[in-house]
Amino acid sequence: MMDLNQGSGFAYGRENTDLALAARLDTILEAALTAERDAAPPRDYLGASRIGEPCLRRLCFEYDGTSVDQDAVFDGRILRVFEAGHRFEDMTIRWLRLAGFDLRSHKRDGSQFGFAAADGRFRGHIDGVIVGGPGLGVSYPILFEHKALSSASWQDTVKRGVKASKPIYWAQAQIYMAYFAIEQTLFVALNRDTMRLYPELIAFDPADAQALSDRAVTIIRSVEARELLPRIADDPDHYVCRFCPYRRRCHRINGAAA
Repeated sequence: MMDLNQGSGFAYGRENTDLALAARLDTILEAALTAERDAAPPRDYLGASRIGEPCLRRLCFEYDGTSVDQDAVFDGRILRVFEAGHRFEDMTIRWLRLAGFDLRSHKRDGSQFGFAAADGRFRGHIDGVIVGGPGLGVSYPILFEHKALSSASWQDTVKRGVKASKPIYWAQAQIYMAYFAIEQTLFVALNRDTMRLYPELIAFDPADAQALSDRAVTIIRSVEARELLPRIADDPDHYVCRFCPYRRRCHRINGAAA
């Protein structure tokens, strides 16, 4: 049989990769993506998407615009992951519309639907609202929230439900339902690896929503009074602290945990 690879430099049984080329491309993309990120105006409000974060001090740092630890700055790969999440959301919205759901994701001017409270210091933007569609056994309108997850994270959400597996997302939905006066949220999790969808209806819980809203007020008042709220734990190896982008900064500061 003719060897079509003869003289090509390809060696059977050996991976033919150009690591130098990969490194150069990563460097070029990293520069472009980080420049785009740095050019964006910093968030100057407390976001509803973060109010379920268990550590009060981390929320204070975020609202105050505190710089994260140097080794926690998002690199180009993570920025690509974030952008992919938005693309997956667009795909799921298209599929739902194709199936006959009347899903409104943006206003006529192209901006997202959102709310603002506390003179704009507490805000949030929803992924969309479904005002009609095929029978799901629900009463419209319902809010729509979408997350693209890794396979392991997706499977845990399916197994334990949104409230137990993804409490930050659950809290986000509660705040949105409170401020939009809508009783249910259709939470859709997409498995990035298999493209399977997991839908869950989240019911409005007025007491929990009020507690979360009160939490936002506590954060805002504390930051503006320059008061340092307690961190979740004094041990920097606590499971929440280990993944916090303010870990080094926070644990250099005196002050006991809650």
